[in-house]
Amino acid sequence: MKALALIDHGRIEIVDKPIPKIVHGQVLIKVKAAGLNKRDQFIREGKYPGIVLGTTLGSDASGQVESVADKADEHWLGKEVIVNPNIGWGTNTAVQSSKYAILGMPTDGTLAEHLVVDSDRLSEKPKHLTFEEAAALPLGGLTAFRACFYHGKINADLNVLISGFGGGVAQFAFQFAQASKAKVYVTSSSEDKIQKAIDAGAAGAFNYKDPEWHKNAWKTKGGFNVVIDSSGGDQINTFIKLMRPAGRIIFFGATNGLPSSLDLYRMFWNQIELQGSTMGNDQEFQAMVRFVDEHKIHPIVDSIRPFEEFISAFDDLAENKKTGKLVLKM
Repeated sequence: MKALALIDHGRIEIVDKPIPKIVHGQVLIKVKAAGLNKRDQFIREGKYPGIVLGTTLGSDASGQVESVADKADEHWLGKEVIVNPNIGWGTNTAVQSSKYAILGMPTDGTLAEHLVVDSDRLSEKPKHLTFEEAAALPLGGLTAFRACFYHGKINADLNVLISGFGGGVAQFAFQFAQASKAKVYVTSSSEDKIQKAIDAGAAGAFNYKDPEWHKNAWKTKGGFNVVIDSSGGDQINTFIKLMRPAGRIIFFGATNGLPSSLDLYRMFWNQIELQGSTMGNDQEFQAMVRFVDEHKIHPIVDSIRPFEEFISAFDDLAENKKTGKLVLKM
């Protein structure tokens, strides 16, 4: 079978690998489409822990179950499915175990014609989604779902700010918060993405390259109950200024690095919570799929490309110019 593997740091290639054998508890999936994540590009660049050369990349996939190892799993045969990329979260729903990993490194991932996973990693593909839309969902959708609901506790009464609209997780956070009837605002450095957010129903949008953007947001919108952020850096202090009392800042990344300082005075006086978050546990994955199905959410897909065009897809992933997910069609 064809698989996209990390050959060396900075070098990925389509290689031939044998179709993996299934053992007790496993199923074989014919992959129809696979989504890309920033994680895949970080692995390509050698900027991810525990890298094993030769590993098939990819954490997101949709496909059809071709074979099962156990009679108890025969009901999965022929089913259209999406795959939970969690490996070994553990029994504590609040935090992952020390053995936790994500499909696609160091375990072979989804960017291949076939994929073997444990049967408990499967969810039926919501019928309103194409294979390509479903392949955009798992990692980004689960990360956003945990940030929005486990930590953010988003509901219809809240003002919510999603930073960096256009990124994979941010677009899901935007859609999930909207589905919850919250008033949802976004930031971006791109006027094109800002317009797309407004067209998609954002209550407001701000260009964070404008040094005065936060003053306008504070004076006209009354502040935010929840901020969902992936960048970190000194903008954390800007968010602190914008929070309503007892507000929550949820961050799932730090691409801008550490803040040079932290406004602890304002934080403790206004009872503000600064909370880290990761992808999410197995129960949340099932809940996320049900939520998408119930609200008939369609992931925002920037482009769908043939598997053979992986280089251009990865290069575009690194440029941060896309709006939504990049998907490879197998």
